[in-house]
Amino acid sequence: MEFFAIADKRTTQEEIQQMCTLEALPLYCASIESASDVRDEEGVIFCIWGRFIVRREKINGGVRFTMPECPNAFQWTVTTGFPPAPDKIVVHGTVNRTEHDPDFVESMEEFFAHWKQGLECHWKAATSREVNIGKPTPVRLPMFSG
Repeated sequence: MEFFAIADKRTTQEEIQQMCTLEALPLYCASIESASDVRDEEGVIFCIWGRFIVRREKINGGVRFTMPECPNAFQWTVTTGFPPAPDKIVVHGTVNRTEHDPDFVESMEEFFAHWKQGLECHWKAATSREVNIGKPTPVRLPMFSG
C-alpha cells in the first residue's frame, strides 16, 4: 500500500536534508511523539504505533526514513522537485501489504495528514530558525489512547 501527502510549501532538496532530521520528526508530524537516542542517522521514535528504530538517509530530492523492525516494512520519503508535485513538498510512504485492516489504514492516513499539517505550519518558521525543534506538541489519536 502507498500513501501520499502534499504540503503546499516551496523548498529545495538541500533544505529538506538540513531540516528533516530525526530530532525534528515530532515537529513536522504530530503522530510522532518523540525522537531519542539519535546517533548519526539512526534513532528511536515513539509514535502512534509504538516504539521503533528509525533510520534516515539523504536521497535525490530529500530524505528517506525507514523503520527496519516494523512488521509492515514501513518507509516514507520527504522530497521536492519531482512528480506528482515538483514545486511542493511530497511525503510518500509504503508498507509491504496490498491490503490492511481499516484501523491501520486510518492511522496511516492520519500520519500523512499530520505530515502535511506540520510541514505547512512549521516549514517557513523552521527554515528561518524561528521554531524550537526540541519542544514539539505531542498529539495522541483517540483510537490509540489508553
